[in-house]
Amino acid sequence: MELGLSLGYWGAQPPTDLAKGVQEAERLGYSTVWTAESWGSDAFTPLAWLAAQTSNIRLGTGIVQMAARTPTATAMHAVTLDHLSNGRLILGLGVSGPQVVEGWYGRPSNRPLARTREYVEVLRRTFRREEHLSFDGEFYQHPYTGAGSNGLGKPLKVMVHPLRTELPIFIGAEGPRNVAQTAEIADGWLPLYYSPYRQEVYANQLVHAPNHFEVALNIAITETDDDGSDTLTSALAPIKASLGFYVGGMGAKGQNYHTKLMARMGFEEEALHVQELFLEGRRDEAIAAVPDEFADEISLVGTAARIRDRLAAFEDSPVTMLNVAPRSAEQLRRTAELLLE
Repeated sequence: MELGLSLGYWGAQPPTDLAKGVQEAERLGYSTVWTAESWGSDAFTPLAWLAAQTSNIRLGTGIVQMAARTPTATAMHAVTLDHLSNGRLILGLGVSGPQVVEGWYGRPSNRPLARTREYVEVLRRTFRREEHLSFDGEFYQHPYTGAGSNGLGKPLKVMVHPLRTELPIFIGAEGPRNVAQTAEIADGWLPLYYSPYRQEVYANQLVHAPNHFEVALNIAITETDDDGSDTLTSALAPIKASLGFYVGGMGAKGQNYHTKLMARMGFEEEALHVQELFLEGRRDEAIAAVPDEFADEISLVGTAARIRDRLAAFEDSPVTMLNVAPRSAEQLRRTAELLLE
């Protein structure tokens, strides 16, 4: 099992000592560092900065939002950063939700699967550089000949020869059809929630994934002094708070991917109840309504012995990498001890 460091995206201000923490993670054996974006900091720029201050750790975008850039613009970022990092980039993509796609990027959010397939196809053709790019899709056209075109566009090749023509593409996906498509067209999957105790939820979708396919899972890890019920309940509280926000509030009723995912994982009644409470403004009640069992299954919480015991379940699953977000240098070191030794 590989260990990744998840940096996420910035809040109101950039983080401090970012490079120092990633350098220490590289020394401790973390295989990958991941950045993200929402509607603030972008995912590529911090990785370019970190590439200059590290040597071996892989650099992953987890994720860049497809609505933010045309596929060829994303390809330019990827080709450039892969050269600057000497072939360490993992290009993680995702569609994001309609609130961000339409609200921030001002783009339509319909038919995300078809958009993703076209986007990845344009990326692959750009990276392989076998011929001038000519693509006539429903959502992406190169050259563009639609409304407002003056007809002067022509097929082009990316000017910089890619360092790797098969640059790895990972996709953030939740729905069954999206995950199945990811296993077909991508090199890796970035799930949001995954329970190794309910592998049947995605078993059919992953059955045709290629041998090199990776699954990089963000996971919360909290070590405790004992495994008493009160201690575990307290340790699960921040995980439940995050779940309450995502399951309850990230999307409209009937249009929340996270609610649907929790339902598919065997907690349908609870998921709908959490969403109902959250949308009614009863946020504390929504968080409390998240089942401890669900929060526990998708995280690693407890004493070192309990964490290592439950880690075995993830090792016996399709997951190949666990991405963590330690809050201190000591947590960074201790997490490596728990999960890598």
